[in-house]
Amino acid sequence: MASFIEVQNAEMVFTTRKGRFHALREINLQVQRGEFVTLIGHSGCGKSTLLNLIAGLLLPTSGALICDGREIAAPGPERAVVFQNHSLLPWLTCFENVHLGVERVFGAREGKAQLRERTEAALGLVGMTHALTKRPHEISGGMKQRVGIARALAMEPKVLLMDEPFGALDALTRARLQDELLKIVARTKSTVVMVTHDVDEAVLLSDRIVMMTNGPAATIGEILEVDLARPRDRIELAEDTAYVHYRKQVLDFLYTRHGHVEREAA
Repeated sequence: MASFIEVQNAEMVFTTRKGRFHALREINLQVQRGEFVTLIGHSGCGKSTLLNLIAGLLLPTSGALICDGREIAAPGPERAVVFQNHSLLPWLTCFENVHLGVERVFGAREGKAQLRERTEAALGLVGMTHALTKRPHEISGGMKQRVGIARALAMEPKVLLMDEPFGALDALTRARLQDELLKIVARTKSTVVMVTHDVDEAVLLSDRIVMMTNGPAATIGEILEVDLARPRDRIELAEDTAYVHYRKQVLDFLYTRHGHVEREAA
């Protein structure tokens, strides 16, 4: 069976004032339809660069990226991105921020009533129906992220790309949104690729965890299959031996084996 997303021997080299910077090398990755994959690694390992390549925000120096059988050559509505910064327009209400994206994707073929229905449904999916008329400065950071996720989901993307979407939030809000994301993905059957620094977040959410080596010239060091039944409950998993085992494997890669390899290479 062909993969839904394929990264084929991708390389990424940036030209900077100090010369060429080799960010990524020999990246090969396949993601199946409906799969939840997280990218994890130390700062500077190219996680966000790889996500931006899948989004079409960057083009690889060499290699190719394919989504649903078509080469990724530019951004497209089938690949929605949620950043750590919610990127909401401050002069628009929550409804208007989501509706703007809906109108751009569906406006040519759907009427005003359908566009409004799509917008309200997306905000309802993330529990923000009560804040339709509020502007970003009137709601909390967690609520802003909910609206950002609603805006992405409202476009009915084939792929949801998330770059540390909960990284700037307090621990309690982060946990609540992780739980909400689990429910949303279960309902929408979305294909998700997410960047995170958080080991517990990666294990809780993922079907597979892609562990990146340190940069420069970072690559995929190891891919961990997370065989935990869904739906997942964070309280029950806290003492689950399999969960603890997966968590230890990621920590071992990031702080023991990978660190040892880097010291040898130095």
